[in-house]
Amino acid sequence: MKRKKLNILYLGNALSGYGRTPTTIERLGKLLQKKYDVKTFSSAKLKLLRFFDCLLAIVWHRRTSDLILIDTYSTQYFWLAYFSGLLACWLHIPYIPILHGGALPHRFSKSERQVTQFLNGAAAIVSPSNYLKSYFDSQGFQVQTIPNFIDIRLYPYLERKKIQPKLLYVRSLHRKYNPKLAVSVLSVLIMKYPDAELCMVGPDKDGSLEECKRFAGELGVMENITFTGILGLKEWTDLAQQYDIFINTTNVDNTPVSVIEAMALGIPIVSTNVDGIPFLLDHGDNALLVPPNDETEFANAVFQLLEYPEKALQLATKARTKAESFRKETVLSNWEELVEDTLK
Repeated sequence: MKRKKLNILYLGNALSGYGRTPTTIERLGKLLQKKYDVKTFSSAKLKLLRFFDCLLAIVWHRRTSDLILIDTYSTQYFWLAYFSGLLACWLHIPYIPILHGGALPHRFSKSERQVTQFLNGAAAIVSPSNYLKSYFDSQGFQVQTIPNFIDIRLYPYLERKKIQPKLLYVRSLHRKYNPKLAVSVLSVLIMKYPDAELCMVGPDKDGSLEECKRFAGELGVMENITFTGILGLKEWTDLAQQYDIFINTTNVDNTPVSVIEAMALGIPIVSTNVDGIPFLLDHGDNALLVPPNDETEFANAVFQLLEYPEKALQLATKARTKAESFRKETVLSNWEELVEDTLK
């Protein structure tokens, strides 16, 4: 007799339909549908509408939902997770928070009572990174790591034996990701490599696109930069074949999928060493890590890759090996095990 699929209600921000980068709920939700009946909320554009959409979804599906997954962020979206958890507890539906965002420790220090109540009410707690697991374990919670995933088959590995001064940035243009640092690094690079290029892939989130363009104009490097806006996976992975160094300039981070994707593609990586990044990348082993907001150190790391291409190739090779551990099949198996343990 065929076993009935479990019903999972997944709450988060599904906003790719509005030109945003797909978030975990859209990627993981689709993966989990291979094993479960998954309903996802919400794709409402306005924050307040998403808030009520998610709460109403809990009430509407209260009799059929075996489990609720809640994407949990440090920003205002934390309150969506918090009140969803309260409602789930009141209705006796088990829920699992999925912790996102390098600033969640700051949220804990700012709203300790509410975060504690939310996490203590959970049937289990998941983090995509060992960084947040380590932090919340130290606060007395038990967190399980299930990493973000990629379909490794979609990321053709390119061995770069020669490194050109061609930089690739793939991230939303938002102040917390410090895209202006990428422009600063390019301006330093151009002093030694006048033909250096920077390609910035990602949607504008807070006016950072115009800030970057204005800043590039002030530095006289605008002609060396390409802004593509948001691209689909195939588009940007094809584009990546034309670039030789991936840069991650962020001031706040957890386990960014774009960095995992760069690891899989074989692009040598230079990243800031903030929050969860040192738990994902090992300095000198599979990437070069530098302090945040330091254009000199960042540029020096880029120079190192350009001047020692054999070192760059070693880093990229080891990064690809680590990227293999983020296969979607492995991640799905981890989720299956957790769901079964939670509901038995």
